[in-house]
Amino acid sequence: MTDRKKGWGRKLKLASVPIVLASLAACATPFNADVSRFQTQLPAPQGESYFVVADDPALAGGLEFAQYADLVEAQMSRLGYAQAASAENASPLVRFDYGVSTGRERVRTTGFRDPFYDPWFGGPDVRSYTVYTSGIDMKIDRAATGERLFEGKAQAVSTSNRLQYLVPNLVEAMFTDFPGNSGETLRISIAPEKTTVRRVD
Repeated sequence: MTDRKKGWGRKLKLASVPIVLASLAACATPFNADVSRFQTQLPAPQGESYFVVADDPALAGGLEFAQYADLVEAQMSRLGYAQAASAENASPLVRFDYGVSTGRERVRTTGFRDPFYDPWFGGPDVRSYTVYTSGIDMKIDRAATGERLFEGKAQAVSTSNRLQYLVPNLVEAMFTDFPGNSGETLRISIAPEKTTVRRVD
């Protein structure tokens, strides 16, 4: 499987995603995807055929990329676009990229009480967990002229670094109310993955 963790944050220029760290500590808490989209007038689906290609040439032909491209293809087909047999036969060309950053350790402290008011207080409960920034990048060009029709990014911070979990949810977020209002950033809630929170002794 292609390693999409090392250096990915620099390549896609991840924006800082505001986050309340306490919300990440609870495994059942969903994380939020920030979706930013910019567009000119996208062509109506009738008579248009698309093809999904890797924006990063290193991913072209990879089985992992093909799996995630299938997700984008399903969403484009749902919108009414037909899939072209090849990039050469496509009208809109969909460029797609994805990745997840290396993790950052976070510590959460709960259960602390001031001994001045409560001399029988118990010690604080300190737990550590790792957070990751993930994202997808999608562009749609008019194949004949190279004119850019759409640009979109979906990014999230979560306690999971599993692309098999993250990418499908980020694709779903990207296509929520697609193509959206140009220049608008939406926050879309994504279902959480069960993770392990480690206790610090």
